[in-house]
Amino acid sequence: MAELRSDEEQLDAVKRWWKENGISLVTGAVLAAAGVFGWNAWQNYQQGQAEAASMRYQQLVNMTAGNELGEDQLANAREMVSDITDAHGDTLYAELALLLDARLAVQQGDLESAKTALENVANDSSRRYVQSLAWLRLARVELADENPEQALALLDEPISDALAAQRANVRGDAHIAQGDTDGARDAWETAIDVSQNQDQPLYGVQLKLDDLGAEEATQ
Repeated sequence: MAELRSDEEQLDAVKRWWKENGISLVTGAVLAAAGVFGWNAWQNYQQGQAEAASMRYQQLVNMTAGNELGEDQLANAREMVSDITDAHGDTLYAELALLLDARLAVQQGDLESAKTALENVANDSSRRYVQSLAWLRLARVELADENPEQALALLDEPISDALAAQRANVRGDAHIAQGDTDGARDAWETAIDVSQNQDQPLYGVQLKLDDLGAEEATQ
């Protein structure tokens, strides 16, 4: 009888506990299931967005490959850049599209738009290499716009070591634009040294040094 009473008391206790806590348990289970479903749905959505951004960016690359583009082609390509950045603004592909847009703007002679595109990437990107590319290309645009001082200032940003040879090359270009041949020579020699020692391909720098020597010989 004592054992039976004990079993009945345990059963009554279970019934009371379930009455008091059962609803919250069911609710918690439902919320947990919804959370898992929601997370999976979010992951699938993110993957779909990344794939869509990748496809659009590849279309942009294909559209802009090859020879110089006509004005209509440039306009269409830059419109696609806007589509990518509007729809996929938080992705790597949007940042790469802006880098490409800067090149297209330069082809159109629109240096201000090129600067804006590169500044957006440099200021907003959380990817150091992409950010570094933006700084480096922005420095080149500043040189094209005859602002060597601003170019040198941009080259002082924390540009990735993987782009050290290119940075030294552009630094040399900025110095020669200022008439500083010694500074240009030092920078270009550094560029060649880094290129050879760190396996960072670089072309045309030796020709600049050779031309610099030829110019000095004629003075």
